[in-house]
Amino acid sequence: MSPINKIKLKKLRQDLDKLDNSFIKLIKKRTNLVKEVLKLKQYKNEIVDKKRIKSILNQIRKKSIKNNIDPKITNRIWKNMIMSYIDYERRNFKKK
Repeated sequence: MSPINKIKLKKLRQDLDKLDNSFIKLIKKRTNLVKEVLKLKQYKNEIVDKKRIKSILNQIRKKSIKNNIDPKITNRIWKNMIMSYIDYERRNFKKK
């Protein structure tokens, strides 16, 4: 790699790191909302709402296409996020 490209790469990686820090803040906000949602659920079988998951993934696909983002990327990100929060809810569910 040329010295100029090494400099460019370093700058791009710094920009990615800044963006990652923003993601962390958003994930914290999302986690706090999920905690509130979980408080409202009385039964463990309320954790997974397949209809809602399907709707969310559909909307993400549409928004991705509209914004010229590869929908396979966003679909994978959202599926993983949804599954991670389902796991979180299951681990933190308190029987009532």
